[in-house]
Amino acid sequence: MVKSKKMISKKKKTVKKKSRKFKAGEKIKEQAELLLQPLRGMKDILPEEQPYWDQVRRVSEKLARDYGFARIDLPLLEYTNLFSRGIGEGTDVIEKEMYSFLTRGGDKVSLRPEMTAGVCRAYIQHGMNILSKPVKLFSTGPVYRYERPQEGRYREHYQVNYDTFGEQDAILDAQIIQVALRVVQNLGIKAVQIQVNSIGCPFCRKEYRELLVNYLESKKNKLCQDCKKRMELNPLRILDCKEDKCSQVAAAAPQSIDHLCEDCRLHFRSLLEYLDELNLPYMINPHLVRGLDYYTKTVFEIWSGQEEGRKYSLGGGGRYDGLIKVLGGEDTPAVGFALGVERLIGEMKRVQAKAYKYPKPKVFLAQLGDFAKKKSLGLFSELEKNGILVAESFGRGSLKSQLKVADRLGVEITLILGQKEALDQTVIVKNMKTGVQEIVSADKLVDLIKKKLKTSSVIVYHNGEENGNNSKSL
Repeated sequence: MVKSKKMISKKKKTVKKKSRKFKAGEKIKEQAELLLQPLRGMKDILPEEQPYWDQVRRVSEKLARDYGFARIDLPLLEYTNLFSRGIGEGTDVIEKEMYSFLTRGGDKVSLRPEMTAGVCRAYIQHGMNILSKPVKLFSTGPVYRYERPQEGRYREHYQVNYDTFGEQDAILDAQIIQVALRVVQNLGIKAVQIQVNSIGCPFCRKEYRELLVNYLESKKNKLCQDCKKRMELNPLRILDCKEDKCSQVAAAAPQSIDHLCEDCRLHFRSLLEYLDELNLPYMINPHLVRGLDYYTKTVFEIWSGQEEGRKYSLGGGGRYDGLIKVLGGEDTPAVGFALGVERLIGEMKRVQAKAYKYPKPKVFLAQLGDFAKKKSLGLFSELEKNGILVAESFGRGSLKSQLKVADRLGVEITLILGQKEALDQTVIVKNMKTGVQEIVSADKLVDLIKKKLKTSSVIVYHNGEENGNNSKSL
């Protein structure tokens, strides 16, 4: 039997409809899957990772205080021209890596790709130039770069950042390098190397740049495409290219330290003398440059790992004497550095350095009955105010299930608040090791618990910080 054209046409339409529905369903499924993961190059920091993050925060903030750095917190968003003027138009950061967009009001803004330009903007805006010198500022937080994600490098990554303003003596450069090394080593990363160089001031760098360009012109056909573009705007960045053929060209290039003016030469010599005095493990890397145009004179990086294939930069910095003036402030010498938090944590794990250990509660609060449950909230608060760490499981109604939780946590004392105790304003105090129980008046409970617990397990908080050596709050 021959099928009519009408029937065939109807079947085709049905197949097309099903195909469209299938494709629409697949698209919805893909969109749903995308909603359940972060953007490429960004990640969640889960609870089990937090001890490492807290350790970095604690160590970096303590050293900031010890060396006289005051904390400053900055916006994630700034006007784009702050970075283009400060970092430099021809840099990879500005040309390729910034997250920039127009606001509804027509302003061009960017997520910060680094911290220093924002710190300098705040220094100028808030008149910090009138403060006693040097002005030392510490900042920390995420920065954003649209680059290829890889191990230890993400599109959203965190930094700890230290900046010193108002002094041009090389002793400040040495101290800032010392602080950077102290942060790294205090995190348990001992096998490190400091690489230092001087790229000179704008005056002597002009002559060096001409020499470098002349040398590179004869090797231009050996350079990668990016470095061929850098020839015009940023030839020094060619020295930092990771492509093998470019590295070979850079190895025989003129060295900046051979072409310093007298002032820069003396400054670099003084820096090395200070580093020797501090007995810091440094080496001169004559081809070391930084990816940001604002650097002058001193540049340095801290590298970790002694095994082949494991060496990578944990961070770096240098001097940027002209940046404040470029951004509209007074001519102000400055030096600073930033360390990558993800890289620090990666290295901590590799060398099995210790993460922060949170104090464990020694007391568990159990409740039984609706009235007791209400009263347990106030009791918990009273214990917390007196610096006693307490665990609880308020959502459970069964005393047996709560005692199982207490046993699993390994607490020394369990407080039991039932209906009768809540009415009598008493609490049952149970020793979890011996099983012995006693009934205590609520107004005497805090003193009794403090006596029963070892001094080291009682952590008293003042203004968000613990006393003793167990500080947790940052």
